[in-house]
Amino acid sequence: MKESTLRLRYWRIVLFFGRVVFGFIAWEVVGPRLGLRRLAERTRERRLQQAAARFRVLAIALGGLMIKLGQFLSSRLDVLPRSITNELSGLQDEVPAEELDALLSVATAELGGSLSQHFAWFDEEPLAAASLGQAHRARLRDADADELGFRDVVVKIQRPHIQQVIEVDLAALRRVGRWLTRYRPIASRANVPGLVEEFAHTSLNEVDYLAEAANAERFAENFAADARVKVPRIVWELTSRRVLTLEDVSAIKIADHAAISAAGIDRGQVATVLVESYLQQIFRDSFVHLDPHPGNLFVTPITDPAPGEPAWRLTFIDFGMMGEVPENLREGLTEALISVGLRDGARAVRSMEILDVILPGADMHLIERASTEVFARFGGMSMDELVNVPPEEMIEFARQFRELVFELPFQVPDDMLMLGRSVGILSGVATGLKPSFNVWAVLTPYAATLVSGEGGLSVDRIVKEAADLGRALLALPGRVDRVLTSAERGELTVRTPRVTAQVERLNRTARGTNGVLVFAALLLAGAVVLATDPVLGRWLMGLSAAPLLWAMIAGRPPRPFH
Repeated sequence: MKESTLRLRYWRIVLFFGRVVFGFIAWEVVGPRLGLRRLAERTRERRLQQAAARFRVLAIALGGLMIKLGQFLSSRLDVLPRSITNELSGLQDEVPAEELDALLSVATAELGGSLSQHFAWFDEEPLAAASLGQAHRARLRDADADELGFRDVVVKIQRPHIQQVIEVDLAALRRVGRWLTRYRPIASRANVPGLVEEFAHTSLNEVDYLAEAANAERFAENFAADARVKVPRIVWELTSRRVLTLEDVSAIKIADHAAISAAGIDRGQVATVLVESYLQQIFRDSFVHLDPHPGNLFVTPITDPAPGEPAWRLTFIDFGMMGEVPENLREGLTEALISVGLRDGARAVRSMEILDVILPGADMHLIERASTEVFARFGGMSMDELVNVPPEEMIEFARQFRELVFELPFQVPDDMLMLGRSVGILSGVATGLKPSFNVWAVLTPYAATLVSGEGGLSVDRIVKEAADLGRALLALPGRVDRVLTSAERGELTVRTPRVTAQVERLNRTARGTNGVLVFAALLLAGAVVLATDPVLGRWLMGLSAAPLLWAMIAGRPPRPFH
């Protein structure tokens, strides 16, 4: 691929995201402070839809990792408006096909001979065009079919020059990631460059089809005892680093809700099996399918199931993006799941500490109270009920824990980034299958098995739990006695951590806000008129220095007395 083509691709990606970031700052940060809050709120959905439409055009034109990013966003039905996900949902099927001659050249070179030498039939029309490769249906020769036990296969062939494309896309995303590190609310809570590097690692692994084939077989072994889950079998003799031949398992796409219902399959049960399969992947197998977007999941009806067999199966494909769950991460996630199952705020905080999701200096007692309140108010609700929680209830919760909401002392550790991405997609898929799907009904019994010592809860963990409980019980009489003694003496006080510091910081922020707003207004106005009136533009931009200086002085904390 020409260097000029790759350079143009790089700048198209960078400039698109630059426009998105600038638009966000202008409308959502500067605009409301200039009195345009209502206009920003009224136009928000339309602006987001237009941005999604522009990204869809860009992703279809460029392919590569842009398609994967769009697929991720299109699956977030749980957090994104329908207008956005609907705009991007077509990316599952609208990836432009590669030229057949270019693909055949790759396949011929990899397999050592023409396709007619290896297959009884090869469909030149693509079954699916993915971001990194393209799939075609084919039929094995009689001898191979008799030996393997199946005849119909899918042949995945890697797109030419895809390695170069991935490198360019990652370079552009790295640049955008560096931009976001300068925005403190994001940089303090998520290592965006770390996310990009983790995404880079998994994406580069995806272009090795031998590794994908090995992943598929390992995944199949993990679910060998579960008749509800199906994985395609691999034809190793016709598989190489850039060509993958596997059993054809095409069925109803998991996003085709009407077809699932028409087949007489309960969509809520499909969501349940999907979530349960991920609980096994995370907590038992420590080997997770990280790309569960709707194009990689099928619901396969079984026409004449044998007694005791399910009437359908959940079929996974595309095992290029897989992740290992390290022991420390699994321990923290196990603790978090148990806290959800038991509605235990203290255990929730303990899980956050293990997972390292709390920023240093956070008020642990306040976080525990908030966690307990969340379980009390929202525990057991379905996704549909959570979405429709009355706004006044959320406002009351935010008022009660305003210090916590103001600080948001949480961060996203590097080792949770890609897992969090897949869980986010999973949540959207489950919500799409059944908006009233109650994930608590699945998590609670699974948490009970962990507490009871099943599902991977080790003897060491049980001993640790008993020791922690014993220490708490031994210390309880002394703590009660100290509290009662303090109350009798009138010395009992209630701590409000960092309230004074918070108030002072708010005051400083308020003093500097007006200056920042005037600075931003003059600077933007000067930039706008610069092209048509250079003198006025430079004058306005120069004048903006005065309110900026005031903001810096007014917002400075007071110097301590000596």
